[in-house]
Parts: sequence; structure tokens; C-alpha cells
Amino acid sequence: MEDMKVIILAGGLGTRLAEETDVRPKPMVEVGGRPMLWHIMNIYAAYGFKNFIIALGYKGEVIKRYMTEYVNLSGNMTIDFKTGRVISEETDTLDWNVELVETGIETQTGGRLRKIIEQGRVSSTFMMTYGDGVSDVNIHKLIDFHRSHGKLATMTAVRPPARFGHIIFDGNEVSRFTEKAQVDVGWINGGFFVLEPEVASYVDTYVTPWEREPLERLAVEKQLMAYFHENFWQCMDTVRDKELLQELWSSGKAPWVIKTEEHHAYSRNGA
Repeated sequence: MEDMKVIILAGGLGTRLAEETDVRPKPMVEVGGRPMLWHIMNIYAAYGFKNFIIALGYKGEVIKRYMTEYVNLSGNMTIDFKTGRVISEETDTLDWNVELVETGIETQTGGRLRKIIEQGRVSSTFMMTYGDGVSDVNIHKLIDFHRSHGKLATMTAVRPPARFGHIIFDGNEVSRFTEKAQVDVGWINGGFFVLEPEVASYVDTYVTPWEREPLERLAVEKQLMAYFHENFWQCMDTVRDKELLQELWSSGKAPWVIKTEEHHAYSRNGA
């Protein structure tokens, strides 16, 4: 299970976060001083999945630069100015393997996935998610569910956070405001997919969005199953979303930060 690759779609324009994405791709927008991409990768790494494929597009060079500098600038270093020699002390190294793949500026989500599969970068069951959403979904249980049904695709279904409250009226008089419960909102695609390579055949062109015809066809052919996740999930579509994630991080109680003892205990029990 630990060799399974994780594709992260990180090439979109992120137009609703234009204040941030004019200068960087959306997955590089920071929460707590770290890019969203780093937070997402840490979710998977906490469960032992450390082989990543980052599908690049818009401003992909920013992600390349970050990854390169993360490796070169982490930890202590000694610089000999006379010789120009730089010696790094590996005090903060991660045992991640990261493939940074240029998939095109105009390519849509389905096309990015298809290109990666066509290049032979995945040849067995793999995972895929978007570069702008975090969750406390249990990755081991998600994979177990996928393997239990034998279909080509598993999608994590989530309830989006309620954005607006209810107004209670007494005639025309506003009586009170109430928070809208998350359970009042329908299920949506939360990413965190587990997929088989055969899904590439469901993507007709490189400008096909994964969320349209491919998922619709998989559903019609009964090859798409939903893993229902009732707990935390949050995407970062707007400045308001970013501020919410920042508040959670600053509180020290960010739900997407996986406690290692929990997943290790699950692993010891047979995952």
C-alpha cells in the first residue's frame, strides 16, 4: 500500500483568489506560512504515502522553485566563501519523492490526469486530489473501501461548509438568525480519489474537465463509488476560505493535521 502514488492537480488559474493567484498558482497560497500544497502532501505522508506527482500548469515554475529551495535551504548549512563550497547539514529532510510534471497551461483536470497516465507514471491503483482542499479523511480506510468494491473509481463525498445562515421570520418581522447546519447541505465532490489507470479512457481530450463527462460516464457505467466523509473538509476558493483555514491553523487545532499515533495504530491493526 505504501508504494501507491498520489497525483495532485496543481495547474488551475484560481481566478476567485486573484489577489493571491496573480503571482502564484493557487496550491502555493499559504496557510500558516506554508503552501496549501505542502499541507495536502503532509496529509498523505502522515499515512505513509510519499510518492507524489504534481500536475503543473499555470505558473508551474513557482512550484518547481519552492520544491528546489525547500530541499536546498532546509536545515543548517556551511558556506566556504573562499572556495564557494556549500555544505548542507540534513536536519530537516523529508523522505518524499516528488515528480513535477508539466501538463500544459490550457489543459483541464481530466487532461492532466490522462497525460500522466499516458506517460506511464502510474501503472496500478493510485490516488488523486486537488491542490486546494484539505480534510481529515482517513486515507487507509478510503483505500480499503476502494479495494472492497472493485470498481474503477472512488470519490470522497463531503458536505461543504455552510456559507450562509438561516433567517427566521415572524410574518415580515425578522425573529432571529441561526447558523445553517452543514447537514442541510448536499454531498459534493471533495476530491481525495482512489483510481485505477483505466479511467484515462474516460477522458476524451486534454481539455476535458474530470468533473464533467469522465465522472458522469463512470457513474452511468456503475464504475464510480462514493466514500462518504462526514467530518472536516475545506477547500480554498476565496479569500474568506483562506482566512478560515488560517484561523484554524493559528488556533493550533487544524483538523487536517493528522495525529501520527492514530494512523500508526490503525496500520498495526491490519491496514
